[in-house]
Amino acid sequence: MNAEDWESDWLDEEAGPVVRPYAITGGRVDPAGFDLIAHVVATVDDPAQAQTPEKRAILAAAERPCAVVEVAAVVDLPLGVVRVLLADLHAEGLIERYDPPSTPDGPTEQLLQAVIHGLRTI
Repeated sequence: MNAEDWESDWLDEEAGPVVRPYAITGGRVDPAGFDLIAHVVATVDDPAQAQTPEKRAILAAAERPCAVVEVAAVVDLPLGVVRVLLADLHAEGLIERYDPPSTPDGPTEQLLQAVIHGLRTI
């Protein structure tokens, strides 16, 4: 296989380079407990401190506190990949993680009634 054949297999004219998600994470799938609604924020001012373009994009997206799902949407990577990379960045000390407070009882009846009322008015 020559170089031109290889490039045509891994480059899409409209989408750019085609890389499988497992290649980005090195085959790892453990998100290390990064919940979808957990918030993250970069602890560095310069995203260039990260080693890969994907991690730099995540640091840029997390310049201000935002939810894990928001980061995935901004960097346009699969959620599972973003969660693994966030775990790496956290281990490297480049981001901080803030878990949302848990509610032991769930929503109250009053809250659910207010939501139903609000939906009916739409």
